Amino acid sequence: MTRHSSALLALSLMDLTSLNESDSESSISDFISSIDVQYTLPAAICIYPEFIKHARATLELQNLQQIKIATVTNFPSGENSLESVLHATEQALQDGASEIDLVLPYKQLIAGDPDTPWEYVHSSKQLCVGKATLKVIIESGQLADAELIAQASEIAILAGADFVKTSTGKVPVNATLEAAEVILNTIKKMGRDVGFKAAGGVKSVQDAQAYLCLAEKIMGTEWICSEHFRFGASSLLKDVYHVLKME
Repeated sequence: MTRHSSALLALSLMDLTSLNESDSESSISDFISSIDVQYTLPAAICIYPEFIKHARATLELQNLQQIKIATVTNFPSGENSLESVLHATEQALQDGASEIDLVLPYKQLIAGDPDTPWEYVHSSKQLCVGKATLKVIIESGQLADAELIAQASEIAILAGADFVKTSTGKVPVNATLEAAEVILNTIKKMGRDVGFKAAGGVKSVQDAQAYLCLAEKIMGTEWICSEHFRFGASSLLKDVYHVLKME
């Protein structure tokens, strides 16, 4: 695959992300305006819940309604109460989010409690059925151990996740090819129609190519589409546009 075709594919699989403490309605407007409509559009934008309504209105104003709105819950630490997570999910759905990126209570899993993480995913899924895609962030860099990464992936899948996502992008180690391989192999082993999202640290088309090649090797070429594969990224967009304009 050429760099140009890889850049186009990566763009179509991208959840263009802005999850900064300094975010405002103005910065979200600028963020959406950074999308170059002459190329393939990103699959989604991922923003904090308080900006969903504004983002929806901005996308409509710019005739970009086909770009989905994703938001985050239990973010970033995975330590919010289940009640507050479900309330936030309900509000996000009402405001117009079509994708929910839920942080698994991974610290509970590390402590030896798999039931609490399962309940968070299962309860969130019940709210999302027929309304939104549920992506579950397992925070693979914090789990570190391949067995824990596989266990977290299995819990997410069994509880109803539509995607297993590596990371929040808010910890020292985020997406890695090693963790991606474990997650993808777990998805394949489980035999469920579940996607994969690499988030945090995917900064260049070359980085993206490595993940795409890995996914193709494990899952096959046909599997790589926005229904099954996403990149959670902010800085990746700059390199994608650079490649597309140069070639």
